[in-house]
Amino acid sequence: MASKLLHRLRRTLLREVTLQPQLGSAEDFPESSELDDDTEGLSSRFSGTLSFEGEQEPESEDPGENSELDSDSDVLEDSGENGTESAESSPACQPPAHNMLTKQLQDSWKQSRTRSIPERLLFEVTDASVVQEGTSKYVLYTIHVIKSGQFDKTPSPITRRYTDFNRLHSQLRGLYGEEMWGIAFPRKKLHRNFAAETIAKRSRAFEQYLTHLHSLAELRRAPLFLEFFYLGDLQAGQSLLRAGQYQEAVGCLLNALGLQEKLGCRPQGHWIFTLAILVASFQELEQPEEAQEYCERALQDLTSPSLQRQQQQHPLLVPLLQAIVRLSWKVSKDKRQWESQLQQLKDSGVDVGSQPSLKEYLVKESLEGSEGGRHKGGRRGLSLVPTAIA
Repeated sequence: MASKLLHRLRRTLLREVTLQPQLGSAEDFPESSELDDDTEGLSSRFSGTLSFEGEQEPESEDPGENSELDSDSDVLEDSGENGTESAESSPACQPPAHNMLTKQLQDSWKQSRTRSIPERLLFEVTDASVVQEGTSKYVLYTIHVIKSGQFDKTPSPITRRYTDFNRLHSQLRGLYGEEMWGIAFPRKKLHRNFAAETIAKRSRAFEQYLTHLHSLAELRRAPLFLEFFYLGDLQAGQSLLRAGQYQEAVGCLLNALGLQEKLGCRPQGHWIFTLAILVASFQELEQPEEAQEYCERALQDLTSPSLQRQQQQHPLLVPLLQAIVRLSWKVSKDKRQWESQLQQLKDSGVDVGSQPSLKEYLVKESLEGSEGGRHKGGRRGLSLVPTAIA
C-alpha cells in the first residue's frame, strides 16, 4: 500500500515538473506570441521625440528599456482595472486566467488598430539634389505634404531651397515674434554645404521645422506660411495660362489646389482664384465637363457663409456666372439657377455687360503674396482681390 502511494506521489511530482515549463511556451498561447510581436513594433514606431536643434544631430529615436517596460505596464494596468483576476495560486492553476488576460490584451490591440486616427499633415523630404546653374550652386529639397489618418493618393510635392526656408523664417519672425520665439533655424555654413551629411541633417531639420510651425494655431493660419507651399505653383499656372500652355498650367494649378485644400485654405485666400484659372485652362483645352465642375465648385464656395459676410462683391462672381451658363449649356446641365443669379445682380444695379470675360480678368490680374502685407493689428488686402477673400 505504501509503495503504491509513493509511486503516485512520484508520478504527480514528475507531471508538475514537466507541465510548468510548457505553460510559458509561445506555442501553447499563439495570441501571446503575436501580441508581443505587435507591441514591440508599436514601441519602435512611436517611441522617441522630435527635436529641432540648429545643426546638431537629431536625437536617437531608439526606445530604451524603460520605454518598452512602461508601455507594457500601462496595458497590463488597464486590463487589471477592467476586472482581471489576480490569482495567487500555483502556475498549474492559472491557464484560464492567463488566457483571459491575453485575449483581453489582444482584443484591445485589435480595436486600437481599427480606431480612427486623427488627421494631421506630414512634411517629408523625399529628395535633395545639388543643382548647378551657371556660377550658382544650391541644394533643391523636394518636400511632400501628406495628409495622415487615411491613405493619401495625391501627396502634394513642392521644391524649395535653403534660401526659401530662410526667407520664410525671417518674415515670420518679423510678423509673429512671440510665436517664433525660441524656434531655431539651421545656420548657413561656410564650408561643406553640399556634403551628404549636411544635406541629410538639413532635410531632417526642415521636416521638423515645418511640422512645428504647423502645430501652432497662429502660424498655421498665417498667410506667409500658407503661401510658402502653394503660391509658387499658382503663379506658375497663371504665367502658363498667359503663354497659352494650358496643359502645363493645369498640372501646376491642381497641385496648388491640393496644397491649399490640405492646409485648410478653402474658401479663403487664393482658393477661388485657383479654381477660376483651372476653369479657364480647361475651357481652352476644350474640356467643358472639367471646366463646368470647377466653375460650380468656385460658385458654391463663393456662396459660403464666410464669404457672404463680406460687404464687397467678389470680382470673380460675374465672370464665373457668365462662364457657367455657357458651360452648363454645353454639357446639358440645368443653367436656370445661374441665370437667376445673374438676373438678380442686374436687378440690383450691377452692369453685367461691362464685366470682362473670365480669361481676360485672370490674365490681367496681378497675383501677389502677402510678404509683409499683413500684421496682427489688421489685414491688408492682396493686390489679387481686395478684402473679399484676403
